[in-house]
Amino acid sequence: MTDNPDAAQKFYESVMGWKFEAMPGGPDIDYRIASAKDKTVAGMMRTPEHAQRMPSMWFVYIGVEDVDASADKVRSLGGGVDIEPTDIPGVGRFAFCTDPQGAKFYLMHGNSDEDSTAFAPMQPGHGCWNELVTSDQKAALDFYSKLFGWEHGGAMPMGPAGDYTFINHDGGMIGAVMDLPEKDAKPFWNFAMQVADIDAAKTAVEKAGGSVRMGPHELPDNSGWLIQTDDSQGAKIMFVGTRKNAL
Repeated sequence: MTDNPDAAQKFYESVMGWKFEAMPGGPDIDYRIASAKDKTVAGMMRTPEHAQRMPSMWFVYIGVEDVDASADKVRSLGGGVDIEPTDIPGVGRFAFCTDPQGAKFYLMHGNSDEDSTAFAPMQPGHGCWNELVTSDQKAALDFYSKLFGWEHGGAMPMGPAGDYTFINHDGGMIGAVMDLPEKDAKPFWNFAMQVADIDAAKTAVEKAGGSVRMGPHELPDNSGWLIQTDDSQGAKIMFVGTRKNAL
C-alpha cells in the first residue's frame, strides 16, 4: 500500500523483475498485480483517502477456508476486524484485521481452487519469509496458533534483542516472531523476497531510490544472505539470496 504506485512499481520492476497488470475497477481504484514470470506473487494499491496518514507498507494475506468464521474468531481472541468480510468479484472474499498487539493482516479465501504461489521459498521473485515484529511474543503466538493452527518451531536467542521464535505450519517453517526494537513502535508484519543474487539486489535497491539498512549478512542456517531495506517509498522489505562473490 503506497501513495505513489507508479514510483513503487518502477522500484520493484528494477529490483525484482516483476511484471505488473492493472486490475479493472474504475478510476477510483488503483490496484496492480505483480507477477514473477507467469506466477502471481503480490499486489499493489494506492493508499485510500481514509488512511492517508498510514505510511507505505506491505501486508500479508493469510488463506482461510471461511473468512466470516475466521473474522469472528479474530474478535473472540481479542483482535479486531477493520474491514468486515467483503467480496471482490472474480477474486474472492477478504477481511482486514488487527491482532491483539496491533499488527495488521488480511484474511483471504480466493475463488480459485489452486494454491497461492506468492509464498515459495528459494524461488526468485517470490516471498520466502514472514516476520512478525511485536510487543508480546507469547501472546502473539498464542493468538495465531489458535486462529490458524500455527506451531512454535523453536527459538534462537539473540542476546539483548530477545528470542527469535520460529513459526511452523503443515510441517514447514514459514516465518518467525521477534521483539520490537523500540518499545513505543507499533507491531507489524515484515517480509522477505527471494532474489537470485543478493549483491545485485543491493545495488538495484540503491539505484532505484531505496536504502539498505543492514546487510548483506549470512543467515544462520547458511541458506543465503539477507539485506534489510526501505523501498523508494519508505516501505520496509527484506531480500534473501545467494552471494556469488562471497569470500
